[in-house]
Amino acid sequence: MQHEDVASGALPYSAESDPRVSRNGAGQPEEIERDSERAQFEAAWTGGLGDGSTMGTALFDERELRDAQTPQDSDLGGGLYLTTDELSDLHSTRDFIRLLRSKNLDVAKIKTAVVYEYELESLQIELVKLQRWIQEQGKRLAILFEGRDAAGKGGTIRRFIEHLNPRAMRVVALPAPTEEERGQWYFQRYMKQLPNRGEIVFFDRSWYNRAVVEPVNGFCTREQYERYLQQVPEFEHMLVEDGVLLVKFWFSIGKEVQSIRFNSRRRNPLKQWKLSPLDAKAQDLWDAYTKYKEVMFSRTHNSFSPWIIVQANSKRRARLESMRHLLSLIDYDGKEKARVGLFPDPNIVTRFHRGSIKTD
Repeated sequence: MQHEDVASGALPYSAESDPRVSRNGAGQPEEIERDSERAQFEAAWTGGLGDGSTMGTALFDERELRDAQTPQDSDLGGGLYLTTDELSDLHSTRDFIRLLRSKNLDVAKIKTAVVYEYELESLQIELVKLQRWIQEQGKRLAILFEGRDAAGKGGTIRRFIEHLNPRAMRVVALPAPTEEERGQWYFQRYMKQLPNRGEIVFFDRSWYNRAVVEPVNGFCTREQYERYLQQVPEFEHMLVEDGVLLVKFWFSIGKEVQSIRFNSRRRNPLKQWKLSPLDAKAQDLWDAYTKYKEVMFSRTHNSFSPWIIVQANSKRRARLESMRHLLSLIDYDGKEKARVGLFPDPNIVTRFHRGSIKTD
């Protein structure tokens, strides 16, 4: 449509003369009226209410960072109850904010939730575009999600795939190897799960189990471990050389945050399925995990398959910024029309290097 082209700046356009633009009672185009109300809304959020009170302008402030380290990390707005009558009496953004405050609700926290949902939806739209491009171009994309227990890997994957076409993507979370698989080449069972042409595969843990989890818990011999470290760069080089797009995320959390999340799982019957026998030992084996993790980085980080470190003490920031990082790597069709920035926050997402700040 011509109007859509105009919106992108392709043709000169005037809303005043366009008969297709609906108008309000004063004859003003509703599109302009919406823009004006949006400006007022943003001013109300960022500039206060005119009564001397102000709100923080940061997307994620100190309070949200603290909240992300509590059991209520994902329960933002859980106590929000507004009746239909209350909502029907609202005439402005200021009225809405005053209503929230009258109920002792944290307006800044609600603002953060609203902005987070907008950013998440915007990035998910880009992921849909990316998947379509992968399908059309016949590309193969494998994304590895690694990190300590309770680092937020599974929740991040769920946000990645929420609106993707299930016919062109898979999530791989393999159980412990069978007796038959133990007699195979270590990488063999993972090779079966690699992406086909036009497909994205999300690995919720991967062949890097042997780099950290297995040696820490005594699930492999020293000889098997050393052989693995020699072979994994060669294995990944073959994948990349054959055209597989390979992205490796490590979700990094602090020891205290892990403990809080474990306690949350124990209390919440809907999350208890996430607990495993290994979780019970994770805190006691913290230093051992750290030791093997550092060896893994030093032996398997390289130019063709680098490790991407995601600071994940805040689940929401980790989700958004890992999405941005993936999207920033690939020039898919329609990328230039994204409604949010696609460059990740360097304070959250970085490539591994020897001087990296260590959270875990």
